[in-house]
Amino acid sequence: MDIIISNSSGVPIYEQIEEQIKKQIMTGELSEGQALPSMRVLAKELKISIITTKRAYEDLERDGFIESVTGKGSFVKGISSDLVKETMRFAIQELLDEAVDKAIVGSVTYEELAEMLQLLYEEKAERP
Repeated sequence: MDIIISNSSGVPIYEQIEEQIKKQIMTGELSEGQALPSMRVLAKELKISIITTKRAYEDLERDGFIESVTGKGSFVKGISSDLVKETMRFAIQELLDEAVDKAIVGSVTYEELAEMLQLLYEEKAERP
């Protein structure tokens, strides 16, 4: 499991861990039933506090991405396509909210914003 931490991103480390694990689960890099590194091992590998990895794992479990079994560890939970879709919609909504705020501050019209989104979508959707 590859996790890259950035100290300069402004995003808390536990959130960076959560997002990267969620992405790996949703893309199939991590499959249902697969064991995750223990909190201690992950903390040691990333050179961070075990409290940080504990927070990330607790949040992932709360959100239904992993399940922890006392004495055995944490495992990827089978997730439904509905959960994946809803999670992606929520993330997109947050990003679009930020984009709209910037558009308003920059006096970008709705039409200009919609055109930018359409061009970006078409460009990325054409890639293999």
